[in-house]
Amino acid sequence: MAWSILLSAIGLLFVFEGILPFLSPRTWRSLIAQMIAQSDRALRIMGLVSMLVGLTLVSVAHDIF
Repeated sequence: MAWSILLSAIGLLFVFEGILPFLSPRTWRSLIAQMIAQSDRALRIMGLVSMLVGLTLVSVAHDIF
């Protein structure tokens, strides 16, 4: 059961990651260029915030369902 949930989560990750490049490749390319210009510290902070938001969502979803 746990493996199917993990694979489903990874599959959803790929779906969500692919939405912006599919719908608006020009905007996606611009965002990537802006990310390349960021410092390592800024990227680490964005990564940390992203992980914390993800963990919070998983925790809330686990508590609700």
